[in-house]
Amino acid sequence: MDVRAIIMGLAFALMWSSAFTSARIIVADAPALASLALRFAISGVLGIGIARALGQDWHLTRQQWRSVLIFGLCQNAIYLGLYFVAMQSVEASFASIIASSMPLLVALLGWVALGHRPPPLALGGLLGGFAGVGIIMGGRLTGGADPFGVALCVIGALALAVATLSVGGARSEGRVLMIVGLQMLVGAVALAVVSPFVESYDVTFSPRLIAAFAYTTIIPGLAATIVWFMLVNRIGAVKASAFHFLNPFFGVAVAAVFLGERIGPYDAVGVAVIMAGILAVQLSRAVKQS
Repeated sequence: MDVRAIIMGLAFALMWSSAFTSARIIVADAPALASLALRFAISGVLGIGIARALGQDWHLTRQQWRSVLIFGLCQNAIYLGLYFVAMQSVEASFASIIASSMPLLVALLGWVALGHRPPPLALGGLLGGFAGVGIIMGGRLTGGADPFGVALCVIGALALAVATLSVGGARSEGRVLMIVGLQMLVGAVALAVVSPFVESYDVTFSPRLIAAFAYTTIIPGLAATIVWFMLVNRIGAVKASAFHFLNPFFGVAVAAVFLGERIGPYDAVGVAVIMAGILAVQLSRAVKQS
């Protein structure tokens, strides 16, 4: 792993983690699902446009269309849709911590549902990672965190983990941006259909809202995806996934800096334990692949 790959990995982790802070700003002044639908529509059109400029077409295989539909619905509509709704009452730092547990959930579901027994290092990482989530969740719930919002975050993370397992073997065959763009449009359509029935369209326009929406559309929405696939092409998916262990730290740090969210002692301990757990799980995958 060279210096360029490290920089790309750090940039991806920071961009991914910052999405929760910008989302928290957006849902404070605009309808959650409608805002997310608009974000996906813009990001999807931009992604498809860039893909076409790079010579990628939309003549996908059956497995690729399956990936588009599953990830479009599970990741973009259900996972992020539930998170946007939840962050009307849940702090960005807490939401990012729960979302960061997704690699742990994938490993756990792979073991329970598919019989992929983790090696000792990964098993220790799973136990430690979920212990860290429990430490933070216990502290936040006793401190007044909204249980319904927390439940939405957990369901969203599970939906993404299930989607990741169900299309784990899909190949992009040179159409990465096209597939991602189409996934975003699937999410946009699903959210646009649901939005009128569950929320009102009260918007308080401000420079802060516009900046947050533009940021979340371009940076986490599109740039992070491009950097991620560049990183995977450079060092492989297993090594690239190791950077996910930084997401809990970056998510909490960005929320503290830009939203002034407090970091308690339980948060600090829990984040450290979760980071160690995710790193152990990812390192065990790297050892298994080598």
